[in-house]
Amino acid sequence: MRRLILVLFVTPLVALGDITGKVVSVTDGDTIKVLDSTSTQYKVRLTGIDAPERDQPYGDASREHLASIVAGKQVFVASDHSDRYGRVLGKVWVQPSDCASCGKTLEANHVQLLAGMAWWYRYYASEQSPEDRGRYESSEDEARKRKRGLWADPDPINPYRWRKGKR
Repeated sequence: MRRLILVLFVTPLVALGDITGKVVSVTDGDTIKVLDSTSTQYKVRLTGIDAPERDQPYGDASREHLASIVAGKQVFVASDHSDRYGRVLGKVWVQPSDCASCGKTLEANHVQLLAGMAWWYRYYASEQSPEDRGRYESSEDEARKRKRGLWADPDPINPYRWRKGKR
């Protein structure tokens, strides 16, 4: 009698859902690492925005701006999915530095847009709520109009185009 042996290869997956933890690293203007209370580290990609790459003009400025908002702080990441690279995709909420009595009411993703440190990631707009689509689009428009951050450049290069040019 022949026996069938079934071998399962199990890849550990991040349990998707909201995360609360401390930001231990800021990779670039739209990616951070968060350590939760069980010492599990998550790589988190801020949804709805696309920040300049580190080797791109404004890349360092974008990373430094995000770090000024979240580095070393407790954050809440609202997430329900990950990307093909295993990063948790989410909105990152932090306590505003100027309000000791406030909770985590400042959305870092949105702040990056307002400061002109990222583009609204239109390609994934359908994954956003209608409210977020409207806020993100108008915030990018406002930053452009006021020439904040990367919009001070007369011809800023979208990170998507930058990445395509590198391949």
